[in-house]
Amino acid sequence: MSADHGSGGAPAHAPEITVVGSLNMDVRLTVDRIPRSGETISATGLKRSPGGKGANQAVAAARLGRRVAMVGAVGDDDAGREITARLVAEGLDVTSVASSEQPTGTAVILWEQPESTIVIEAGANGDVDESFVDSRDSAVRAVTDAQVVLCQCETPLGSLAAVTRLATGTTILNPAPAVPVPAEIRDWFDVLVPNRFELATLAGAGEAPASLADVVAMVRGLAFPGDVVVTLGADGSVVVPRDGLPTPVPAVRVDAIDTTAAGDSFCAALADGLLRGEDLVGAARWAARVAAVTTTRDGAIESLPLAHEVPAALPEDVAPGQ
Repeated sequence: MSADHGSGGAPAHAPEITVVGSLNMDVRLTVDRIPRSGETISATGLKRSPGGKGANQAVAAARLGRRVAMVGAVGDDDAGREITARLVAEGLDVTSVASSEQPTGTAVILWEQPESTIVIEAGANGDVDESFVDSRDSAVRAVTDAQVVLCQCETPLGSLAAVTRLATGTTILNPAPAVPVPAEIRDWFDVLVPNRFELATLAGAGEAPASLADVVAMVRGLAFPGDVVVTLGADGSVVVPRDGLPTPVPAVRVDAIDTTAAGDSFCAALADGLLRGEDLVGAARWAARVAAVTTTRDGAIESLPLAHEVPAALPEDVAPGQ
């Protein structure tokens, strides 16, 4: 049904980071507000560009200087060819990006500046299941050889199961969008990186935790055997290690204009920080700075910074009271 894309060729070296995840064409409409049910409103802008959580995280890691392999699928259409060409231009190994009979995934983004509401049609991303990862030698190598494997939930959960069996390095799961992930899959990852809403979904809770104490209590209630980093938007994040005390990590003060890819850049930078030898708190501090820069720029992939564009942490950059 699918054939491996041949655009990228085999990498000269094993990837430092392999991303198994989604590849979408983003269609972003700038709006003054989200319409009510049954209501039609006018957009004030339209932008079309490659995206998807998988692509965003992979490009973010590559721009931070990492060798990155992408495992995913696009349609045999103009959108799929555009996305693949963009990944190649960013220096990614796309040997394991497959061409599907399904159309390329699409994300419709209603952008209220800086926040976004997003609706996704999976398309070819639906191909990226357990057998997709298991049956391609290039995908198996990319997952097995990587020092870090980064996953999300915009592809079938079976792909996560395959990763937990094959990976030999650190595995990171960003459980976004918020879907229930069975414990028998979730608990084989080394690090979870949910936001507070995704955390509530994992915990089966009706409401997202409000206070820091509530967040930590909900994490502990998961009985997850690994480490957890919960992102809290403007409130920063909190690192809840498998052993030891929780550590809040402050947000960085910026004038945000678009938060679309901030969570994705945070996840990529967290992986980058761990590869640099940082502990989880140090990696989260680096990730906070990378995510902050991302929010000061318009777009998704377009907003992701290069490593030298991320300033050193300064006391005056830290939001007060964090």
